[in-house]
Order: sequence, then structure tokens, then C-alpha cells
Amino acid sequence: MAKKSTTKKAETSILTKNSIDFLHKYLNNASPTGFESEGQKLWLNYIKPYIDESFIDNYGTAVAVINPKANFKVVIEAHADEISWFVHYITNDGFIYLRRNGGSDHMIAPSKRVNIHTDKGIIKAVFGWPAIHVRDATKEEAPSLKNIFLDCGCATKKEVEELGIHVGCVVTYEDEFMVLNDRYYVGRALDNRIGGFMIAEVARLLKESKTKLPFGLYITNSVQEEVGLRGAEMITQTIKPDVAIITDVCHDTQSPMMNKIASGDLACGKGPVLTYGPAVQNNLLKLVINAATKNKIPFQRAAASRATGTDTDAFAYSVGGVPSALISLPLRYMHTTVESVHKQDVENVIKLIYQSLKSIKNNHNFKYF
Repeated sequence: MAKKSTTKKAETSILTKNSIDFLHKYLNNASPTGFESEGQKLWLNYIKPYIDESFIDNYGTAVAVINPKANFKVVIEAHADEISWFVHYITNDGFIYLRRNGGSDHMIAPSKRVNIHTDKGIIKAVFGWPAIHVRDATKEEAPSLKNIFLDCGCATKKEVEELGIHVGCVVTYEDEFMVLNDRYYVGRALDNRIGGFMIAEVARLLKESKTKLPFGLYITNSVQEEVGLRGAEMITQTIKPDVAIITDVCHDTQSPMMNKIASGDLACGKGPVLTYGPAVQNNLLKLVINAATKNKIPFQRAAASRATGTDTDAFAYSVGGVPSALISLPLRYMHTTVESVHKQDVENVIKLIYQSLKSIKNNHNFKYF
């Protein structure tokens, strides 16, 4: 008699080839804070077959709507912007100094390649750094905004300006999307453009499963989160939602140099992270937890002492207080060009948002008493 196989059957992915193609294209497209429009066009074009209508606001937040005539409004939200740099000062001999656009990390800059976005198109440049041979080891100087600079191959300020580069041009790293060991999605700007991908996939699942929601669903890809939740603050005033489920990233704390006492014990591959904190509405959180438990979706827990630091805060404390919950995706190496997330976590966030929506009733009352 043949021996029975004990190999565990691989779980069928909910993602399609078209989904992955979109993810690749969407993450590789630059979407710096304040300049998100090209990425928003890609996002809206992808989600269009799965929704009823869409709109954008004056600063570029994109909203895709299912059941727009419904009175009760539920938001699922991510943010569309990535950290970047601004050209700040051009020296007479053609070197470029920068200012942050969001929380860009000066420590990773030396030797990185960048794209300078100009009206004439992309101009290539590099973050230069003195060779190890000429640095004084006893007075080793760490990278900082005072000493990191771009070299675009010019000898004078005039040559730089003739390329179309001027103060205010935005600068992004050129690193692109890849898959690591068939397990991790890796790239710049997964924080939180992977969130835009996940909420778009929720719309696809709803359409393909022919799920009829009893409320209006506002799938919201907000701009300018990296400079203070600005896009979310604006769009809440437009939508005036009744409920909001936010997705963003959080720190995986398993890699070297992470402090679990400070940041919690969270791991890529162990499921979405649900946050407890003042901005998180407890009855909505219980609904999400029940959806996870009922559908056997693994999840982890985190605590926020005050603000969550995500768009959850903007929704929770707007228009009279919107019941809000945060579903986070564990991520390694945040605000670097090798941000990494586990493929199964991505799918489980999508599943959890989808199942949570199916648990929300029309005119759902989330009040404590």
C-alpha cells in the first residue's frame, strides 16, 4: 500500500496574475508626498471594474465607491504617498543639498541612486559619499542632512539648472519591487502603497463573489499621510463616514536591533496586527476580531499609548467622532528602500477587511451603551 503523503497542501492564493502585475507596476511608480497623481491614476484605473463610481479631491485623494446612493457610509482606507526629498540648495560647483518630504532616512542615503523629477522628465543622480580611504576613522562623520548631497554629473550650478533641476524638485529612490525567496514582497514605498493595493483587492473580491453590501463603501486612497495625516483629515470632511477601517503598516520586531520592549513582539508571517488605543473604537475592534476568529484568520495585537500615528487618528477624531479600527501589516525595515512584508500577511489583511465588511450591518450602532 502506498504511504499517505503528510505534506501540507499549499493554501490557494486569493491574488490573481492581474493583481500581481498591478502590484508590481503600482509600487514601481513614484508617488512622493504632494505628487501622488500618477499613482492615483494607476490605482483608479485598476479598481474601476469593481466599483460604481469614483472621485478625487483637490489634493488628489482618490475615492472609489460601491453603492453611492446608500445613506450609511463605511470607509476602508490606506495612504498613497511615499517619503522622498526636495531639492533645497544647489552649490556653485553643481552639488545638490536636500530637505525631507516626510520621514526620509538620511542614514541610508549615501551611495543610493535617485530620480530627480523635473518638468523635462527624470534626471538621474547619486548620493555621493567620501571613500573609506580618505575618511578619518577617529572622527567618523555619520550621514546627516548637513552633509548628504546629490551628484548629477554637473560641474556648475548653471549646468544643473539647464537639466531642469530647481529648488523644489522632488527626489525619489529608484529601487524597485522584487520578491524575496518567494515569501516576501520587497521594495520602497510599501509604506503604505501596499495598503492601496490591499483595499483595491477587497473591492475585487466583493465584485467577484457578488457580495451585496447593505451600505455605501468608500474605498479611500489618501494623500499626504507622511506629513501628518493631511489627506485623511481633508477627505473625512467630504465623505462624512459612519465607520472607518484603516490599514497601514507596523514594525516587525524580529530582525536584529529591534527592541520588543519598546515596539512590541510582532512578526511578519503571523498575520495582521490589531491595535488597541484611544482612537480605536472598541466595539468595531471586537467586530474585526470576531471576523478573524470566525474565518480562522491569524492575527496579532498591539497597543498604542496615545495616537496610533496613522490615518486612524484623522478619521476617529473627525466629524463628531467616527468609529474607527486599524488593521496593520507587519513590515521590516520601514522607511528604507528594502521595506519587506510577508506575502501571506498581505492576503490575510485583505481577507480580514473583506470579512469585517460582511459583518457590518446597515445603520450599525457601535455606541458603548
